[in-house]
Amino acid sequence: AETQPKDDFQEELVIRPLHSGDIYASFQFRTLWETDFTRGDKESHYRLFPKSLGQVISKFSVRELHISFTQGHWRTMQWGQPFLPSPPGAELWVCLSRPAPALNHFAGKTVEARVLLVDGMWKELSNVLSGIFCASLNFIDSTNTVQPSASFKPLGISNVTDHRFLRYATLPREIVCTENLTPWKKLLPCGSKAGLAVLLKSEKLFHSSFHSQAVHIRPVCQDWQCKTTSWELRQALNVVFDLHTSGQGKREWTLFKMFSRTVTEACPLASSSKIYVDITDNPQGEQFELSPASHLLSQAVVLGDRRTFSVYDLTQQVTFGTVRSLNLLIRWKSSEGDMLRPLLHAERYVAGYGLQTGEIHTVMYNNHPYRSFPVLLLDSVPWYLRLYIHTLTVTSKGKDNKPSYIHYQPSKDRVRPHLLEMLVQLPPNSVTEVKVQFERALLKWTEYTPDPNHGFYVGSSVISSLVPSIVAMDTNSTLDRPLFSSFFPCKEESSYFVRIYTEPLLVNLPTPDFSMPYNVICLTCTVVAVGYGSLYNLLTRSFQIEEPSPGLAKRIANIIRKMRGVPPL
Repeated sequence: AETQPKDDFQEELVIRPLHSGDIYASFQFRTLWETDFTRGDKESHYRLFPKSLGQVISKFSVRELHISFTQGHWRTMQWGQPFLPSPPGAELWVCLSRPAPALNHFAGKTVEARVLLVDGMWKELSNVLSGIFCASLNFIDSTNTVQPSASFKPLGISNVTDHRFLRYATLPREIVCTENLTPWKKLLPCGSKAGLAVLLKSEKLFHSSFHSQAVHIRPVCQDWQCKTTSWELRQALNVVFDLHTSGQGKREWTLFKMFSRTVTEACPLASSSKIYVDITDNPQGEQFELSPASHLLSQAVVLGDRRTFSVYDLTQQVTFGTVRSLNLLIRWKSSEGDMLRPLLHAERYVAGYGLQTGEIHTVMYNNHPYRSFPVLLLDSVPWYLRLYIHTLTVTSKGKDNKPSYIHYQPSKDRVRPHLLEMLVQLPPNSVTEVKVQFERALLKWTEYTPDPNHGFYVGSSVISSLVPSIVAMDTNSTLDRPLFSSFFPCKEESSYFVRIYTEPLLVNLPTPDFSMPYNVICLTCTVVAVGYGSLYNLLTRSFQIEEPSPGLAKRIANIIRKMRGVPPL
């Protein structure tokens, strides 16, 4: 009999106490399935891998799929770097396979024709994902979709992928709510009934400073020689609880205080279920108290730094103690101490006045004291902001910094956005500023949103870089490592990959006075009612002469005369 494909499920929670008193919690769930979705025959038996996503991969020849829904902006200078970054709103980028011309619906097609066919598949795929995650991804179209040439590359098995088969789009105004979290939890093998997923209570998650949920699908190697491959589904959820709104101003956190629930068991289908608490800045317990204490410690290289974690293995019954429940307590003892500044940080804002022209400023900070490194900057600007590329300037320490690579695709009105990619070298301990001027276009009155005076959103800039590492990075991606330290592939020991997102922009456009039609309608109706109504009444009514009613004295006299039998007056 044919053996069934091997699959595996792991879950973990990382808790990082922040020096500001806030707390950062990161959930990661990984499902591995040793199968091949690119075969002609379809998979019929699904055990751990969700069938809805498996059918999407097979139908649309998906090589990689990355989607995220985020509420709030990640404050890098206060919270450090996140394990998995994501921009505010919704983000979707997909690598589609490049099938041979002899396969299925690509038969007889040239490369150019297949690229056009990919555009149709991209639109259909976004609609399908919109239904799966109950989101507004159906608003993704050609006006907010770009094809990055260098900023986005496959994160799975490193094969050369034509950038013409990669699509990237963002919806910065997308609102994340329970409707998006519920289908996300249903993709887990245990749902929200057991394991770490029982902590995902929507009332608590959305009452936070930052919330992000993501789904990443990619093919990965099973061994060092990559003789066998598997499909990896990684579901990540990051949340930052505020000290004052969620913690009532007390520098004391428990699992129940954060999630209104405690952990009672691991997911029965999980081969690994662990909770990590970052104690790197608390080696002797002088910063905060952690209870119950764990004798199991683990070290991992995360974002170029070696971190120490207390580990709680949920597959061991001794972890839960006699009460059969785990409720971690983190009580701060001291508010002193500074967070290690991130080596790479970026900001973005709009300058200028009036509603005709403006200027977009992107500021990138290299905080390394003596090392310079290159960064890839990607900007996708809507067509109604007409960029003047001849005004593009890049300055570092007051001097011009000429980019070594620039890729610019101009926009087409109501067809596609601007795409600007550039490779810039950031000098050590410097601030680099990228400026470009733009002109605001006047939209048709049907193209304005229901609240046009609120403004129009421009998606975040994407900055990708290989940042120098403090310690040697591990280049073997097949070793058994925590999930939070093994997402981005590492090719060399001296640097690690970082992707950061700036704030989205809110830009005002020239907006007509939409109250004028209302005023015109009211004035017209008034004129018609007063003028035409009076004329119509004069032409259609018949007039009759009525005698005036007698006075009170006359009516009393007629009553008396009637009683006496005398004719009335």
